[in-house]
Amino acid sequence: MSRSERLYDWVDDRLDAEGAQSFLGKAFPAEDSFLLGEVALFCFGILVLTGTFLGFFFEPSTTAVEYEGSVAQFQGEELPAAFASVLNITYDVPFGMLLRRMHHWAAHLFVASMALHMLRVFFTGAYRNPREPNWLVGTGLAGLSMFAAYTGYALPFDEFASTAVGIGYNVALSVPLIGETLAHLVFGGSFPSSATIPRLFFLHVFVLPLAIAGLIGVHMAILIRQKHTEAERDEAVPGRERVERDDGSVVVGLPAVPNQTAVSAVVFFLTLATLSLLAGFLPVHNIAEYGPNDPATTPSLIMPDWFLMWGYGFLKLVPSWLSFDVLGVHVSSEFIGGLVLPGIVFAVVALWPFIDYESEQRHFSASPLARPWQTACGVAGVVFIMLASIAGMDVIVAEIAGTTTDAIKPYLIAALVLGPLAAGAITYAALRGDAPGGDPERPTGSGPADRPESATSGEGDDD
Repeated sequence: MSRSERLYDWVDDRLDAEGAQSFLGKAFPAEDSFLLGEVALFCFGILVLTGTFLGFFFEPSTTAVEYEGSVAQFQGEELPAAFASVLNITYDVPFGMLLRRMHHWAAHLFVASMALHMLRVFFTGAYRNPREPNWLVGTGLAGLSMFAAYTGYALPFDEFASTAVGIGYNVALSVPLIGETLAHLVFGGSFPSSATIPRLFFLHVFVLPLAIAGLIGVHMAILIRQKHTEAERDEAVPGRERVERDDGSVVVGLPAVPNQTAVSAVVFFLTLATLSLLAGFLPVHNIAEYGPNDPATTPSLIMPDWFLMWGYGFLKLVPSWLSFDVLGVHVSSEFIGGLVLPGIVFAVVALWPFIDYESEQRHFSASPLARPWQTACGVAGVVFIMLASIAGMDVIVAEIAGTTTDAIKPYLIAALVLGPLAAGAITYAALRGDAPGGDPERPTGSGPADRPESATSGEGDDD
């Protein structure tokens, strides 16, 4: 026996290398839309790496320091340490501006790819029995990711960001009974206080990334266990692995090694190239233009990032008179618009697999055209979020229309109510006559005669 063989046997005895080989043959979905989840995963990794670099130079403090950097307009001035450190990162630290921009765009692409991934799962019905747990995990990931972006939004402590984050403080303060405790926990007291930036920094770089990483681990563990939904018929496809499930259906996909590994490498470098291109040509939030936080002034235009705009739209549309007392507990319009309505949206999304519940397990994804009412509800939901986001940009809409925000508010409310209903009704009417009969989610060709004589011992992956 050669030395290399003895070394292999030594490793095999301790790590079961022979058994691990079966994992290398796991079938991965070969459809392009399944790669959206990988894009989100790679963006998270890039966020961690770029965030680690930025963390070396960022100072989470509002203590006044004398600025001695490259921005002439602030030379010799007393600035908050957080604001001054971001100026140094942007203009003085080598590659600081590039990596700060990459961090910014990775956050946007992370949320966008996750949203598109969830939309694919929704419209193809891949959330159904037995995959409800992973849908719940994905919904939690979406919520945590948006909150993580919100906490990072405040860290530069410039005038624009601190004003926008102050809106979130007021929303937290409006929660009945526990509002003051919640606001103190998240923001470190009255906003802005000396504890605000350190508290949000701790949430942004430790608590929330750890929670997101944990949910990603759970998500992937469930994917490996359950195998992915099959979008194709069970006939043999050249170059793809075929794995037989317990119910006799066959999972078709690319083997993990080397095929899927090569595809994942291409996706990673394309993601990195896209973020590099965006960082190289598109500027991000220019804190030098807004200046440090100044409680005495307010920027003329305040808006959050696009993925939080729909929640801001709820705040804009809920009238101030919609406040009342219940058993001595005050319920404000800020609480309704800032937490109740977004909470209802997240609750409906999370509970959707139980609304569209099927007792029979489904391992085949469905065509959206074959699911009229489910697709209609999805279209209505997308239109609802889009219209709420437009409401969040009411200042811009009013300026384009040549009127005031108060004048367009009734029209925005009407659009938010009637627009989704109309979109859903039109979609349902268009698809109702086209939906095929029978069971559209179980392709033919999965009977015993179509099963392979032998199947790889690996299992499928992804949803």
